[in-house]
Amino acid sequence: MTPHFCAIVPPHILEHLARSGDPAVAQAARRTLAVDASQRTARRLAPPADRAGTPGTVHRTLYDTHNSTTLPGNEIRDEGGPATDDATANRAYAGLGATFELFEKAYGRDSIDGAGMPLLATVHYDEKYDNAFWNGEQMVFGDGDGELFLDFTIPVDVIGHELTHGVTQHTANLAYYGQSGALNESLSDVFGSLVKQYALGQSADRADWLIGAGLLGPAIDKGSALRSMKEPGTAYDDDVLGKDPQPATMDDYVRTHADNGGVHINSGIPNHAFYLAATALGGNAWERAGQIWYDTLTGGTLDQEATFKEFAAATVAAAKARYGEGDEVKAVTDAWSTVGVPTR
Repeated sequence: MTPHFCAIVPPHILEHLARSGDPAVAQAARRTLAVDASQRTARRLAPPADRAGTPGTVHRTLYDTHNSTTLPGNEIRDEGGPATDDATANRAYAGLGATFELFEKAYGRDSIDGAGMPLLATVHYDEKYDNAFWNGEQMVFGDGDGELFLDFTIPVDVIGHELTHGVTQHTANLAYYGQSGALNESLSDVFGSLVKQYALGQSADRADWLIGAGLLGPAIDKGSALRSMKEPGTAYDDDVLGKDPQPATMDDYVRTHADNGGVHINSGIPNHAFYLAATALGGNAWERAGQIWYDTLTGGTLDQEATFKEFAAATVAAAKARYGEGDEVKAVTDAWSTVGVPTR
């Protein structure tokens, strides 16, 4: 397994903000970029920790760094303990549980590693830190600066997104660059959105398909979220935040060396394919569409450097294996065709 530092706010957003003419905006972005860079280095140098858990049982532990950067911080709540007076900690605890529940109830998966891995999270990381991340072992949440971004525990799909990087790490272990990296990011968006839909009891046609709704602060006038799976490229178009660069189809695929080859940008293409498949099938997206994507992720057939085409073909094969020739195969094949990715 190769653990990666994976953050919810992509570098292209923070880099845009760092060039702002507003000193406060630029300072907040530059600070976050610097902290992220230090965490990436620490992640590469740190040996993997032993995180064995008790199979079949959720075990959450919450920590607080009290606005320092020393992880994990002081323990403030363990599994089964009473709620704290800290709303941020309580939201993080609930979000860890919601993610565990989706994977257990919908797919029979026992935590992140499939063997009861404890779920660890740290809140109040750094001062005005504009991000949340998975570092290969645990979740970490910033408080946001209050103007650009609010508390990163607010959107439950952010929690689901980051923990899904852990699931990918323990299954297909997709390389974090180029198309395999964009698939890595997309899978986190897919299951992050499904965590929210499952928790809210929303069918595919009722879901907003936004990633990070409720996260943008009062300084952002024209933005609803970080990404849209329904309409990639439309999540924000703001004087401060810039324009959402995500493509919805291969016609607009972005070729870049930045952000590990555009992993947060080109993920819009497989995101849109999942949205199209899920809404074509109807009902609850975590059922048939989610099951197909989960089977693909965990089936052992994906190369670590899988391309969009290879992943698309694997989803069609997974649909056939579970459901036979029928609506599921057609919905998946049509979805990939619409976004311009061949399945054979």
